[in-house]
Amino acid sequence: MFIRRRVPEAGPLKAAVIGVGAFGRHHATKYQAMNGVELFAIADPNAEVRLKASAGYGVPGVADWRDLLGKVDLVSVCSPAITHAAIVRAFLNAGAHVLVEKPLATTAEEADDLAALAQATGRTLTVGHQERFVFARTGLLDLAETPLEVSCWRHGPWTGRGDDVSAVLDLMIHDLDLVHALVPGAVSAVDADGIVQYGPHADQVTAVLSFANGTVARLDTSRIARERRRGMRAVYADGVVEIDFLTRKVTNTTPRPLGVLEMGDPLGESVAGFVAAAQDGAAPMVTAEQAAQAVKTALLIEEAAGVNVPLPVAERRLAVAN
Repeated sequence: MFIRRRVPEAGPLKAAVIGVGAFGRHHATKYQAMNGVELFAIADPNAEVRLKASAGYGVPGVADWRDLLGKVDLVSVCSPAITHAAIVRAFLNAGAHVLVEKPLATTAEEADDLAALAQATGRTLTVGHQERFVFARTGLLDLAETPLEVSCWRHGPWTGRGDDVSAVLDLMIHDLDLVHALVPGAVSAVDADGIVQYGPHADQVTAVLSFANGTVARLDTSRIARERRRGMRAVYADGVVEIDFLTRKVTNTTPRPLGVLEMGDPLGESVAGFVAAAQDGAAPMVTAEQAAQAVKTALLIEEAAGVNVPLPVAERRLAVAN
């Protein structure tokens, strides 16, 4: 299908948001508050959600995102993960710059194809790994040294969001992005295990990654936990850096100084960085190639975890009750 590309006009860049659930509404709010950007429209197949967002932002709402192809310069894709690849591909081909919430795609082939398409079309494609912006402020990503070991834990109770994919592509993908930012080189071995509680995808996953350079990364992710826990520990030859994201406490025994953990507004920084990259052609904080790498490692973990038997019904009820 041929899509006519929008001819840039003088004035603000036109932006659209695809999927106006919780994350999509945040994206819309950021665009509407930015100078040089006009929130042009929103898209959502749910009539109630669409009409409420359309009225709240004072912009047109469409049920089918295809109605916006060729009409906007910028788009945030905040729809379910399994729809990302098709929507991103269509908007890149229509000449739009794209910010897509994680994950970039749900297969390695799609992720690589989208990264290549962004290069071919000359469009900016970035992914909502917002914690990169938090880490960048600490200076941890600027260290030349590579950690010997990295541990990440991310636990939270069941919400029902993101259940079209496993907890690996839904949640652990953030930690995988950070691990790859800290540890250069390829993953040489993967060991993983998981639990399916609500199905059909794993809701709790543990994984051990061995890198070609000798670094070992241990990741523990659950979306069915009783309590919220979020942290990371990096062991270097000369000390340890440990971060508790909930209390914002940073413990650093290495000789290299780090900044305090300022959460700030990572989504706002992500959207602003995306717009700036689209305007001047600079590389965004998270490139499509980096996001594709995180997807590939996530899929290796899913494959290693295999198919898990759901918890007994009595244990499911207990987990929900608590």
